[in-house]
Amino acid sequence: MKILLATDGSVYSEEATKFLTNLTFSSNDEITILHVIGWVPPKGDIERYYAGLKELKREIAPKIIESAANILQSVNAKIRTAFGEGDPDKSIIDAAANADLVVMGEKGVMSIKSLFIGSVTRSVAINSPKSVFVIKPPQQEKSGKMKILFATDGSDYSTIAGSLLTSIPFPEDAEITILNVIQSALSDIPERYATVINDRIKDNLAKARSIEFAESEKIIDKAREYLRKRYKTINGLIKIGDPFTYILNIAETLNTDVIAIGCRGIRGVKGMLGSVSRNVLSRSKCSVIIGKAG
Repeated sequence: MKILLATDGSVYSEEATKFLTNLTFSSNDEITILHVIGWVPPKGDIERYYAGLKELKREIAPKIIESAANILQSVNAKIRTAFGEGDPDKSIIDAAANADLVVMGEKGVMSIKSLFIGSVTRSVAINSPKSVFVIKPPQQEKSGKMKILFATDGSDYSTIAGSLLTSIPFPEDAEITILNVIQSALSDIPERYATVINDRIKDNLAKARSIEFAESEKIIDKAREYLRKRYKTINGLIKIGDPFTYILNIAETLNTDVIAIGCRGIRGVKGMLGSVSRNVLSRSKCSVIIGKAG
């Protein structure tokens, strides 16, 4: 697997780098450490005042790369380094052309407190055609086996995310829970109108629910089939309700380390994340993998 590790030298980037040391890389794997010197060319008289700052950034860049490389010394993978200069998000996306996965920390030095994830990380997650792994600092001390929650709706997008889980060298004893959330057919009916639902409709709903559960079990069995080639402990879970809410609640209940979810996208807007994956990425307390087809 070829991984592009984008780092800005912040504590968040270092946490992401440290996380990679928990994975079981082989000598066939490759990690490219990329640092981009963010720079918007100044105009007018102010340009000469910024010249020194630009040179300072160029002096610091090798130290940022070296710090990440030192953390990865114990990793059994080829380590490469790369520099970029310009818009960080665009440079990262361009550099990921030959990568299988982009790895980034939760926030960067350019983040805004009111945002759940940094602007650069968010932009790459939205616009990159490659799968993105956003690693967030641990909310508490982790112990025991790594826990992964794979949220799937059985679509091709979910299959891409699931296949990615078989490629990323997570520890073999990692525990995976496959979650499929059935959206209620009554979710868009206000509660005050519930009294108009008669017995005939209830009977139809019960039959429909039975079919939905059967389909949900098929989705989980299909995912389990290809995941068992890589993992030994695989659990299945079916819930009814809002996918976003259940994904976050179950991730917290299970003390999940990583959530994996496919990117469905928004109709008519190329590259944009779907509402569920976007909200999970923003609100999740744990790390998130966004599986894409690129």
